[in-house]
Amino acid sequence: MANGKGNEGWTRRHLLRAAPAALVSPLLGGGLRNAVAGHPAMAPFSGFVDVAQSAGLKDTIVYGEPDSFTYIVESMATGCAFFDYDNDGWMDIFILGGRTLEGIPTGAGNKLYHNNRDGTFTDVTAKSGLADPGWAQGVCVGDYDNDGWEDLFLTYYGQNRLYHNNGDGKFTNVTAKAGLLYPKARYSTGCTFLDYNRDGWLDLFVSNYLEIDLATAQKPSLDVPNCNYEGVATMCGPEGLPKAQHYLYRNNGDGTFTDVSAESGVARLRGSYGLTVVSFDADEDGWPDIFVACDMTPSLLLMNNHDGTFREEGLLRGVAVSGEGRQMGGMGVGVGDYNLDGHTDLVKTHFYNQANGLYRNDGKGNFDDVTTEAGLNKETRFVCFGAGIVDLDNDGYPDILLASGTVYPEVARVSPRFPARSPRLLFRNLGDGTFAQMGAEAGPAINAAHCSRGAAFGDFDNDGDVDVLIMNVNEPPSLLRNDAPRGNRWIKIRLEGTKSNRSAIGARVTVRYSGKMQVQEVLSGCSFFSSNDPRLHFGLGAATAADIEVRWPSGRIDQLHSVAANQLVTLREEVGRVPGRPFR
Repeated sequence: MANGKGNEGWTRRHLLRAAPAALVSPLLGGGLRNAVAGHPAMAPFSGFVDVAQSAGLKDTIVYGEPDSFTYIVESMATGCAFFDYDNDGWMDIFILGGRTLEGIPTGAGNKLYHNNRDGTFTDVTAKSGLADPGWAQGVCVGDYDNDGWEDLFLTYYGQNRLYHNNGDGKFTNVTAKAGLLYPKARYSTGCTFLDYNRDGWLDLFVSNYLEIDLATAQKPSLDVPNCNYEGVATMCGPEGLPKAQHYLYRNNGDGTFTDVSAESGVARLRGSYGLTVVSFDADEDGWPDIFVACDMTPSLLLMNNHDGTFREEGLLRGVAVSGEGRQMGGMGVGVGDYNLDGHTDLVKTHFYNQANGLYRNDGKGNFDDVTTEAGLNKETRFVCFGAGIVDLDNDGYPDILLASGTVYPEVARVSPRFPARSPRLLFRNLGDGTFAQMGAEAGPAINAAHCSRGAAFGDFDNDGDVDVLIMNVNEPPSLLRNDAPRGNRWIKIRLEGTKSNRSAIGARVTVRYSGKMQVQEVLSGCSFFSSNDPRLHFGLGAATAADIEVRWPSGRIDQLHSVAANQLVTLREEVGRVPGRPFR
């Protein structure tokens, strides 16, 4: 995010790069109008319907004032999560909420919704103890004490929180007991659980955005640099505000954590405005690395040295800036194997007039910016936040979906070029390394305009496709039910660690189907301040079976062959496949 002027510019006409000229179909208004006959990704796409209201997600998520932001803290808002807090096999929903500068309105704060297994949810926030209204930011999910129940870590402007899942629908704030209190307010943003030292216990990385004190912070002004945009006074920053330190906490295995930021080398990294954090094995050496999407400063890639320390190599490895060397407004991050080469790639969301970036991994942790090559470079109209590389139509090729929303509602009132609400962006994978942007033909929920932030991806109705939960600022959330074509097949994989951490965070799964290969990892935090369904979802296209290989964080490798499609497979480390009830 940046104040200042830039070159706006976008085109309504996109080309399907890989198709012969005679078969090229125009994309009008961002939508695919005439499918290219015979193309692997061009089967009908039934698309998405927003079912939030009928599902019971009706409450407005309060965050700052709806029409203007005095301080940058109000502008970022929050993430959300799909996670199964009661271990019944159905994804529940957690959405972080906030407050206003004046105080805490009735009903403000975080929301926990229990999945009723019939397409509806019940608000169980009051019983859970998770409401905790304040300037909440991000959520990461993981079983930090290996007791079989998923816990939550929440970031805030102020004091972060660690919530222990008691297994009875209630959570206990154990921040002080865990040793995670700090004396001075911080502006923490992204977080992720990871087992950086591979001892079987989940550690914790927390990014921080900047240093600000609302009691003394500069207010919007046309006379102060970085406090206006397009000739309109807006909240100040991030440029011009002090950068903050990031933190790494080691899990001691007894319910407590130790701050190892200094000894790990993390404390030295103060040159960027840190937002979303994701941990994955970038160079495939069996040790988790850390990527931090950073705003208007170089993004960070922390490579694991296998000895408790990290080295920062974002610029060296091609993910710190764009391919043209531009510092981007890095907001959210999606992780996935978009080109089916067995390596985890990144999509990073950006600011106005900046194309969202796609970074291809060579398997050794080196990345090429393939934004233009993949066809994502034409869409630059919106500030984008939540992000996922997920197979939305089960054709075997992961697609890209992004959530967008303004950070300058004041500018929206005077310029139609910067709308207060904007659509979701869906890029369909054409199966040849390129994408086509879709619009209304992907369902009414894609073109629907909202001011959105976090997005979480998961199968809330257990029907075998990936749905999307989106946090909307000062609106109820959106729950995009996926009505993907029924003809394509799929497989889901749920992992339980024994020697590895119980959540199996960091496990790497390779699935082979119809001559194709796709890799995914179990992640804790990703998208924009959010957490996805931990069950890994693979679309299989027409394949009726798949081979599965799991590399656990402990280093153990398990393999299953000719596993039938259209089912959930549960694997327990050192035990193997676990029989279970039907998926639905």
